[in-house]
Amino acid sequence: MSVRTEKEHGVPAYISIYRTLKARIEDGTYSKKLPTEKELCEEFEVSRLTVRRALDELKRERLLISKKGKGTFVTEKKREEQLSTLAGFTEEAISEGHTTKSLVLKNEIIFPPTEVMDAFGLPHKGMVVLLERVRFLDDQPMAIERSYLNPLVDIRVLNIIKMDMSNESLYRVLKEEFSIKLDHAVEIIEIAKLSEIEAKYLETNEGDYGILRHRLTYTSEGLCLEYVESIYRGDKYKLKVVRKSL
Repeated sequence: MSVRTEKEHGVPAYISIYRTLKARIEDGTYSKKLPTEKELCEEFEVSRLTVRRALDELKRERLLISKKGKGTFVTEKKREEQLSTLAGFTEEAISEGHTTKSLVLKNEIIFPPTEVMDAFGLPHKGMVVLLERVRFLDDQPMAIERSYLNPLVDIRVLNIIKMDMSNESLYRVLKEEFSIKLDHAVEIIEIAKLSEIEAKYLETNEGDYGILRHRLTYTSEGLCLEYVESIYRGDKYKLKVVRKSL
């Protein structure tokens, strides 16, 4: 039914335009940028106020986003991660048909922060492996991940500093090369603002909101092997939790 026909049937013009634009977004007619407000006014033969009401409805549903001085764009679909399984970034992405790569910022042995020492039960001046990477999904920067690894659980994790981890899965190395059995993880998730350096690596704006995650991963012997602190882009990532009845 056309906008004009719906109007004749008592449907407000902005609702009809909203439906038409939404259908075009869903079928891929508009995959990136929408026509200007002026062009939409001319197409639908309505006022700019009417077009804006339709666009506001789509923005409320988070289907559109306006960029000052640039126009109105279709919101990219967020990558969804389910938290019901214990898997690494690369494993999850590949299982969904995505490509991954990493920019390695640090791969070294360090004296860890206090919270990592406590989680690992390290002695005074104990050292750990720090693997810090920018994680890319389909060539887009998605997260900054800092993985601390406990050599007291398995001394072989020290060999990671000799590896090229730009295209390697840490969990694959731990499970397949080192035969370490990962049993479960405890994860805390918060919302946090991106710092200047985080925004730079994630190609977004300082102060934008991201998903801050702290994960402690345990072996089948109940030992804490990994402490991960990561920040994900809030505009491209979402988490899904499946809960079962008690």
